[in-house]
Amino acid sequence: MPNILVIDDNPSVAVALETLFSLHDIDMASADSPAAGLEALEAGTFDLVIQDMNFHADTTSGEEGIALFHAIRDRHPDLPVVLLTAWTHLESAIDLVKAGAADYLGKPWDDRKLLATVNNLLELAQARRELSQERHGEKRRREALLRDFDLRGVVYADDASEQTLGLACQVARSDIPVLIAGPNGTGKEKYAEIVHANSSVRGGPFVAVNCGALPGELIEAELFGAEAGAYTGASKAREGKFEAADGGTLFLDEIGTLPLAGQVKLLRVLETGRFARLGSNRERTVKVRIVSATNADLESLIAEGKFREDLYYRLNGILLRLPALAQRPRDILPLARHFLPGGKRLGEDAARALMRHGWPGNVRELRNTMQRAALLARGDVVSASDLGLPAASSTGTATSDEPDRAEIQAALERNGGVLAQAAAELGLSRQALYRRLDRYGIRRD
Repeated sequence: MPNILVIDDNPSVAVALETLFSLHDIDMASADSPAAGLEALEAGTFDLVIQDMNFHADTTSGEEGIALFHAIRDRHPDLPVVLLTAWTHLESAIDLVKAGAADYLGKPWDDRKLLATVNNLLELAQARRELSQERHGEKRRREALLRDFDLRGVVYADDASEQTLGLACQVARSDIPVLIAGPNGTGKEKYAEIVHANSSVRGGPFVAVNCGALPGELIEAELFGAEAGAYTGASKAREGKFEAADGGTLFLDEIGTLPLAGQVKLLRVLETGRFARLGSNRERTVKVRIVSATNADLESLIAEGKFREDLYYRLNGILLRLPALAQRPRDILPLARHFLPGGKRLGEDAARALMRHGWPGNVRELRNTMQRAALLARGDVVSASDLGLPAASSTGTATSDEPDRAEIQAALERNGGVLAQAAAELGLSRQALYRRLDRYGIRRD
């Protein structure tokens, strides 16, 4: 049941409010002075405070209420405070609302308006508690991931990334093949490294080969090796990637580009663990953990006869799908700061521009953008114009990146009214968000 603390020196106020709240299943405690109110806050847990602005009969300045409000904010910064005020100190109440008070109500108050205000604030407080619990659980999960697994320095903040990371670490300890799917630039090789680093063969080599970068006539030699004279220019025997990865992990990137002839030979190695170098009849045996990656729709390629279905099922023991950067927006700013060299920091306009960009090139595009911006920035602060993104480059300013009223309200709603988190999503400091709330007349609660 919700619990409210009323701080007012007038006993009739406490009695009237206690009667009102009891009819609506709200518990209430009362204190008759600022000192008693602060003591009650230290001793108990409350969802909301309703406080008077004056506590002596001969005082009308509101100074006591101002001092009490700031004392509550200092000790309990997230606790909503509603002010009970008379016309003589209305301006003081308005100033306190700008400083973070949830609302103010004049004496005598209207019961319906008071209840509506209280119920709205209690619902918001409940949402904040749930969000806090969720964030606390998220923090514990992330601490556990970092403690129990080698994450290879991956930078992330979004829940979608956490889920993919957790699955990658979970499947790493088995020997089953892993297929990583996702658009170009999402970090598929980094996830392959994470699978290897947490596998039973982590002490062995990690060998990566980009199947899309190999000429068709050299793929067999690249994967399986070749004897001297096996093809033009082969003056000496060479080791293939399978031999190099023996006892470790072989990462086959862009597996969808592998020609059908190469697919047949790859399938045989996966089934038997044996192969022969190009130009040799002697079979060799290796033990290799296979991780492959693709940005293509392999099932469509199968339907078109361009990829073998039996190979697909061999590779696709576990499927890791990496979302595009635009689908995990909370990763954008942490990654951007990570890519900036030491001594450089993001300006507010740059942070907003980064959050607004669609990132078709994903993490790779973000990394290149930040490296270029660091070179172009004239000082320690990277501005929107340094990024070279479409929204910032046309005018050299970030006016088009200014969040409007609707965007600010949507960010507040998504973040349960928590200003710090809404500000981070919008690429603003808390102070900058406060200024915009005041400009648009948006209440801070």
